[in-house]
Amino acid sequence: MEYSIRSCEVSDLPKLVILCQKHAEFEKASFSPTGKEEALKKALFSSQPKLFCLVVAANETIVGYVSYTFDYSTWDAATFMYMDCLFLEEEARSFGIGDVLLQKLKKIGTEHNCVNIQWQTPQFNERAIKFYKRIGATGKDKVRFTLDL
Repeated sequence: MEYSIRSCEVSDLPKLVILCQKHAEFEKASFSPTGKEEALKKALFSSQPKLFCLVVAANETIVGYVSYTFDYSTWDAATFMYMDCLFLEEEARSFGIGDVLLQKLKKIGTEHNCVNIQWQTPQFNERAIKFYKRIGATGKDKVRFTLDL
């Protein structure tokens, strides 16, 4: 598969919202596309972005993305990168693209003096867990809670 990885552009946002919806469906989570394009535009492209995103482009569209933020760890007293989402369309899987995306994140994290990259995935996502362990990541058994506001 021929592809390129680049920073998300404003013109990618309609397809990014579709990929977010597919990602949510894959993770058995609820998702509403309402207002997402404008909210993502603000988060990604403001003068002080809250979110960063790389996209996987192939055949004049995007077939995957990885989004991340920078946060601060009290325990480490250091900045870390939080990988919020990593998703590839089914046809873009098994080509090593996830590996390339994570290598790019490692480089960005190093450039930003991050102590590590953190993320989570559902326990049922055995394929992702196997991939993450293969690249040397370690997991911690925790329960993630959400409190709606």
